[in-house]
Amino acid sequence: QVQLVESGGGWVQAGGSLRLSCAASGRTFSSYAMDWFRQAPGKEREFVAGFSFNGGNTYYRDSVKGRFTISRDNAKNTVFLQMNDLKPEDTAVYYCAASSTRVPPPGRLYNYWGQGTQVTVSS
Repeated sequence: QVQLVESGGGWVQAGGSLRLSCAASGRTFSSYAMDWFRQAPGKEREFVAGFSFNGGNTYYRDSVKGRFTISRDNAKNTVFLQMNDLKPEDTAVYYCAASSTRVPPPGRLYNYWGQGTQVTVSS
């Protein structure tokens, strides 16, 4: 069993930065690929950023490339999402998710989800 807890969300003006964290319980954190998703009001949940299963590659949706960076610290069982140059369209609830499947994101099945953290970007 893995529990995921996101933090670091908040309100920021356009052009600002936030760093999201996702802390995972359990001793098998390194056995999972960790990804970030987001869901804006009235929209479907969408993939934002993620790792390949072995952690060697990263993936980003086109709209965040060059602005967002995903990283992880296996020793601290934590995955991060550094978000720079935020835009109003980045406003959403951000979720981290863990997957034990080896296909690249976002096509993988996810075993665990966090509860989400709200990010609000004002213009």
